[in-house]
Amino acid sequence: MAYSSADHAALAVPAGAIDCDIHPALPSTRVLLPYFDDYWREHVLRRGLERENFEPSSYPANAPINARPDWCLPSGPPGSDLSAMQTHLLDRFRPSLGICNPIHGAQVMLSEDLSAAFCRAINNWIRAEWLDRDPRLRASIVVPPHNADLAVEEIERLAADRRFVQVLLLAMTELPLGRRQNWPIYKAAEAHGLPIGIHAGSSFRHPPSALGWPSYYLEDYVSQAQGFQAALNSLISEGVFVKFPALKVVLIESGVAWLPASLWRLDKTWRGVRAEVPWLEQQPTETVREHVRLTVQPFDSPPTEPQVRILLEQLGSDRMLLFASDYPHWHFDGDDALPAGLPADLVHRICIDNPLDTYPRLKETT
Repeated sequence: MAYSSADHAALAVPAGAIDCDIHPALPSTRVLLPYFDDYWREHVLRRGLERENFEPSSYPANAPINARPDWCLPSGPPGSDLSAMQTHLLDRFRPSLGICNPIHGAQVMLSEDLSAAFCRAINNWIRAEWLDRDPRLRASIVVPPHNADLAVEEIERLAADRRFVQVLLLAMTELPLGRRQNWPIYKAAEAHGLPIGIHAGSSFRHPPSALGWPSYYLEDYVSQAQGFQAALNSLISEGVFVKFPALKVVLIESGVAWLPASLWRLDKTWRGVRAEVPWLEQQPTETVREHVRLTVQPFDSPPTEPQVRILLEQLGSDRMLLFASDYPHWHFDGDDALPAGLPADLVHRICIDNPLDTYPRLKETT
């Protein structure tokens, strides 16, 4: 794959771009009360859970990276107001479609039943308060990842609504994502043409760092790339893409620059121990290029544009990157939503062609 040596300065987002990572936030748990069934609404009220916000601790509210200053709200968490998001993002950058990925503590609750109830309520809330109110929006299905049966129930419940275009998991869960206990989730997703979105985050059942529990947010945040590397290794080694050949996986907020070196090491080791995994009949790198996509915010860009071009060459495919704003998280200033250094002939593919190829349901409305 070769790229031209044209101007590689930051480029404007092209018309019709598809934003693959928008983060609606709950104003409070109270807004979910109408979307629980009677039993769980009474349960939540009896336990006083409506007073808690259940925001994941991997997104500390006052960390500067958590929201651009101009995307903060007078009150409430950033990303919790649809009209503000329309002004900040949809009307300003004019994407044709945007995929909502709610990141919430529902996916890490210890009670499987409570987790499933919160996931259902969040999906109902997203459908009524966001998708129904703006035709440009699509959403991921939030599922309880530590119980595959309950996750499949939620996928089946919502699959008929074509505005749900993906199943959302966190990168670091109780078990490696490739384990066979999780395969019913992948089977249901493949059957309905839904990619698996794996977002930065942890269930915090185990330390996010391979060395133990970190002391500082800096350690936790940087360790997220290692978590994605482990999740990808698990999916490949356990044979998920062999068992489910039509499945696509999107790594969301994973960064990009870590991937080539990880794949080189994976290919090299596979050659030496491939007898252990006889179902892997092609190099892991080829499997990743076929099945795995990554969002470009944060891009963790090298410091110079020639280095960016080298990184793109190392990926070995122009189909792997997807445009994302990561609204309201702070990864770029002003209107520079695309990383500097992307070749002009690649921008259209990243912003439009690759998302349409990754999410089959988006083609139904474009």
